[in-house]
Amino acid sequence: MEIPPKSPDGSEKSPQSKELLTSNTASTLCISSRSESVWTSASRSKWDIYHKPVIVVSVGAAVFLFGMVITSLSCIQIENKNVYKMCGPAFLSLGLMLFVCGLVWIPIIRKKQKQRQKSQFLQSLKSFFFNR
Repeated sequence: MEIPPKSPDGSEKSPQSKELLTSNTASTLCISSRSESVWTSASRSKWDIYHKPVIVVSVGAAVFLFGMVITSLSCIQIENKNVYKMCGPAFLSLGLMLFVCGLVWIPIIRKKQKQRQKSQFLQSLKSFFFNR
């Protein structure tokens, strides 16, 4: 019978077994999963649900207003008139794009919330009838 070689630090376990024991792959996958489980139906506040689109809408509105200011500066006689004429419309379009994307995102989230509520209701009905 062969005796397995000891690791350099003098412990009994091989480096491979230490790596397997300290690996958190399964727990990391569960934590980083984006989909919510049907079984964890903790109620979330409106801010938790809508904070991302609200931030996108507000940043888009701010960038759009900044673009309006930059564009209006190109009408005044100043030194770098060409720079303002180029940057103003860019900020206008970027701000408008973010604003509209945020506004479209809100109804999508509402629709997903309704579908999630329906699926949870159907899951509870299914478990009620099939677990008897």
